[in-house]
Amino acid sequence: MNYSFDFASVTSNLGPLFKGLVVTLQLTAAANLMGLTLGFVLALLIMSRRSVIRLPAMLFVEFFRCTPAIVQIVWFFYCVPMLFNVFLDSMTMGILALGFNLTAFNAEAYRAAIQNVPREQLDAGIALGLNPFQRVLYIILPTAFRASIPVLLTNGIVIFQQSALVAIVALQDLMYQGKTLATETYRPIETFTIIALIYFAVSFPVTQIVGYLERRRQLLTS
Repeated sequence: MNYSFDFASVTSNLGPLFKGLVVTLQLTAAANLMGLTLGFVLALLIMSRRSVIRLPAMLFVEFFRCTPAIVQIVWFFYCVPMLFNVFLDSMTMGILALGFNLTAFNAEAYRAAIQNVPREQLDAGIALGLNPFQRVLYIILPTAFRASIPVLLTNGIVIFQQSALVAIVALQDLMYQGKTLATETYRPIETFTIIALIYFAVSFPVTQIVGYLERRRQLLTS
């Protein structure tokens, strides 16, 4: 291979990449906020005894879990404005697409955790006179959230990585800025290598935290 590497041409133009990273982190943070809150609500709906509530919630989860994220992003950007006459800025569309995707996966994590809430805790709540909403707020939510933390963090990492897909709809995230820089410098290998390292630098510490929390949970439950 006679290719001559030249990382200097890329490292001297890191400004756009860092701007793209900021957009990526904003997308990830907003999508995680959606996923953490709506995911729990959706999990409760899935566990409802009423089929009119349970079935639409299950359909939502299965749709977003069983279709590619890239299709969901394209659908939000191009189909929502045409079908519903709703025109939002690209950032909002990206947050909604990634947020709904994450909501579906987090709902399953919450559901599994809710099913493992000890019955004794719920009985104690009833004995204390807590109404259903109070039992959800003070007993089910804290217990399920703690048990779901490793999975929720893992899902958050996945959505951070999947955020690169919004580059196809011209949202100027890290991947979009990288593609632009690669075109301008004619250094795609160096550019995408640096982009991969940036994604790794953000994701790796979180994966270590997930591993630590999982090991700690196993020690506490053993």
